[in-house]
Amino acid sequence: MEAVVVLVTAPPEEAEALAGALVEARVAACVNLLPGVRSWFWWEGAVDHAEESLLVIKTTRPRLEALIAAVRDRHSYQVFEAVALPITAGYPPYLEWIDASVAGAERPR
Repeated sequence: MEAVVVLVTAPPEEAEALAGALVEARVAACVNLLPGVRSWFWWEGAVDHAEESLLVIKTTRPRLEALIAAVRDRHSYQVFEAVALPITAGYPPYLEWIDASVAGAERPR
C-alpha cells in the first residue's frame, strides 16, 4: 500500500462539492476542507492572488491518476494545484482504511 496526501486548492464555492465527489467516486478515502486560504501566485506574467479552500486528500499512489482526472473533470481552473506527498508512516489501521476505502471495500470502523 502506498498512501499519499494530495493538496488541491479550489474556489470556496466549488470545494465542498469537489470533496464529496472525490470520496463518492472512491478516488479519495477522506478529504479535509480548509476554508479561508489566501494564495499568491504567478499567473499570465503577473503576481495574482485568490481566496481559496485547501483540500487535503488521502488516497493511494495507484489511485492518484484517477483522482487527478476526477479533479480535472470538475475543477474550474485551467491549471489547478494537485501535489501528491508520500505518507512515509502512520497509524497502520488508518493506512489500511485508506487503501480499503479507495479499493471499494471499506473496513468497519
